[in-house]
Amino acid sequence: MKYSTTILLFTSILLFSCTGKKGATSDNSNAPIEAAAKGELVTLTTEQLKNANLELGLVVDTLVQKLLKVNGHMDVPPSNLVSISIPMGGYLKKTNLIPGVQVKKGEVIAVLEDPSYIDLQQNYLTAISRLAYLEADYVRQKGLNESKTVSDKVYQAAKSDFETQKLLVKSLSEKLKLIGLNPATLTEENISRAINFFAPISGYVTKVNVNIGKYVSPTDILFEIVDPSDLHLRLTVLDNDAANLQIGNTVSFYTNSNVNEKYIAHVAVITPNITEESTTDVHCHLVNEKIKLFPGTFVNAEVSLNNAKVKALPEEAIVKWQNKDYVFAKQTELSYKLILVETGVHSNGFAEIKTNLDNQQIVIKNAFTLLMKLKNSVEE
Repeated sequence: MKYSTTILLFTSILLFSCTGKKGATSDNSNAPIEAAAKGELVTLTTEQLKNANLELGLVVDTLVQKLLKVNGHMDVPPSNLVSISIPMGGYLKKTNLIPGVQVKKGEVIAVLEDPSYIDLQQNYLTAISRLAYLEADYVRQKGLNESKTVSDKVYQAAKSDFETQKLLVKSLSEKLKLIGLNPATLTEENISRAINFFAPISGYVTKVNVNIGKYVSPTDILFEIVDPSDLHLRLTVLDNDAANLQIGNTVSFYTNSNVNEKYIAHVAVITPNITEESTTDVHCHLVNEKIKLFPGTFVNAEVSLNNAKVKALPEEAIVKWQNKDYVFAKQTELSYKLILVETGVHSNGFAEIKTNLDNQQIVIKNAFTLLMKLKNSVEE
């Protein structure tokens, strides 16, 4: 009972003393923050330093589990986004496309007409006819040359004309294929001034840049079609953060229009190239491939990093005041400076330190004792 009475009396005196000071120094509640701003130090006596039992340490590289917050958008591979142009210029005669319309591969999406289409078909049929004549002449001259009836010169000329004509027929055939005409079925009876243009992929029309009657050249983009069947997530990540990414990292993302509905993806490709903006692209595969989001949709994402390397201090080194984080850095053997720091993820007893504290000795044990000393010093 004697010891209990003594402890109770001591506690009462201490509470009374603190209460008595509180009224006189109520305006100094932010003293540690003000002290930090002014660069004031906590100075201890040799005896106080001994009793404080402080322990010092440096900021260290630590592996933590961290959430990396980034932005990005929904995207599709280049093979799923097609810009459609016509290899030969012409006038748009017909199209029913508008943005948002769904089309199927092989479906007629435009009809164009131009005199050049007629000329191309005529030139091909003429070349085919002449090829037949030159082939017959070549065969005849070859037989005569073998029997020494005609000279080698005449035979070589017939062979050269035949080979040249074959090349011309082949090139005209390929040009017909470019505008969607089949050379094998082309005859003088079905020469047409118009050509049909077919959808190269299935998907949705995203752009229509022409109208009926407009002349389009080979460099003009008539339509754009996107196939969203292979939708994926494309993130923009800073170079420093990209070093912590690994294939397979889980990504949680959501749109601004619905922040409560979150989708899941996994990191699939990390582009090994840093842009002028010090960023790189990260491509992620969706867990649910039936997500109804459009290519280009902006998203916010969080990437779960496994064993991310960060600068960190033991959590005991961090002291809180007014919802802000501070540490004490050693200045001399008996003085310590309060420094405002920005912290990040907390993991396994360590706290990420985003503020540059390289080569500074930080109090990593009993730092709260120094905060109380600083507060009491300012109040006095």
